[in-house]
Amino acid sequence: MEKNRIDVITLGCSKNLVDSEMLMKQLLANGYTVSHDPDKPDGEIAIISTCGFIGDAKEESVNVILGFAEAKKKRKLNKLFVMGCLPERYMTELKAEIPEVDKFYGKFAWKDLISDLGKTYHNELALERMRTTPGHYAYLKISEGCNRTCSYCSIPVMTGKHVSRPMEEIEEEARRLVASGVVEFQVIAQDLTYYGLDRYREMKLPELVERLSDIEGVRWIRLHYAYPAKFPYDLLRIIRERENVCNYLDIALQHISDNMLKLMRRNITKQETVALLERIRKEAPGIHLRTTLMVGHPGETEQDFEELLQFVREVRFERLGAFPYSNEDGTYAYEHYSDNVPEEVKQERMNKLMAVQEEIAAELSRSKIDKKLKVIIDREDGGYYIGRTEFDSPEVDTEVLITKDKTLETGRFYQVKVIDADTFDVYAEVV
Repeated sequence: MEKNRIDVITLGCSKNLVDSEMLMKQLLANGYTVSHDPDKPDGEIAIISTCGFIGDAKEESVNVILGFAEAKKKRKLNKLFVMGCLPERYMTELKAEIPEVDKFYGKFAWKDLISDLGKTYHNELALERMRTTPGHYAYLKISEGCNRTCSYCSIPVMTGKHVSRPMEEIEEEARRLVASGVVEFQVIAQDLTYYGLDRYREMKLPELVERLSDIEGVRWIRLHYAYPAKFPYDLLRIIRERENVCNYLDIALQHISDNMLKLMRRNITKQETVALLERIRKEAPGIHLRTTLMVGHPGETEQDFEELLQFVREVRFERLGAFPYSNEDGTYAYEHYSDNVPEEVKQERMNKLMAVQEEIAAELSRSKIDKKLKVIIDREDGGYYIGRTEFDSPEVDTEVLITKDKTLETGRFYQVKVIDADTFDVYAEVV
């Protein structure tokens, strides 16, 4: 056990990761040695940032907490703190069931942890982070919470209403990150397209993206988690016109049949969704679309699922993720619907959906063979340099495996020629 060292473990999404990075900066400023997701935790204090979104994520969070609680019982750990979405939802239950945890903190209460350690929160470092990502890219969180009322989603239960950060504050944070070497931003929020409505009384995402793209040194901006209803179409002009705004959009659609969209309370129809996608591809030619779909929501019939499969075949999303419905307490679906799709049917439908998508993804990847692409280098791995194009977000999308014919630098951009491709990776050589 290393004295004055804190191990921080982050579970869940990139929004949680940003919170951990901000906390770690404050811990460093207070004289601690800090490690993030260490292979072998050996600090005297552990802090776990949890996810509480769906069943699997909650189970993972609880298992990690229990593992550290056991270490504390064996005196391999002096203090154990837990923060994030799980205690925001289940504070009372967690306190009763895992008494080894010294204190639980809700989603927005992590600053209290600093004072509970007897240390000082440094306001002058409020926009600073100890980053865990490679030096050339960072996640930039522009808001918290969500005002949508989707039937299945527990996130508003944990994070509350949508709160947009001031535009000037986001710009200042971006400038500081650029000064530290960042050239690529993944702009994130639970709902990007709602940005500004609460603070400025109008959708301000297009203006914010434009202002970020004006910052000298910003080479790539990539947008995550747009909502389809009432989409701010001026964003497409900016994607089309601005060279440093990636031709990429992550827009979660969840389903396509009118029956399911209504049951899911998505406030959009199939016809409107199809028209939206057509307009996006028309006004931003060559754009790569990432979406997320759900199977097994209460009321989903075989006909609804077949309609979803056909939709995926026709639209041919460049990137697609899927997950089975999880019956989460506190949600509209939990209170008003019966979870009437058997678990084995949910899994079977998800497997079928992803099999269709894998064929599409493989075809789209192979279509890039012999084309020249701009990539940024993330790391070396075995016999390859690993890079990404503007169409690829870290962790979730295709990687470009580049032969080591020439020496390349991490965080630098290069032109490559694609020589081969499979479902998940593209192989290339430097031009």
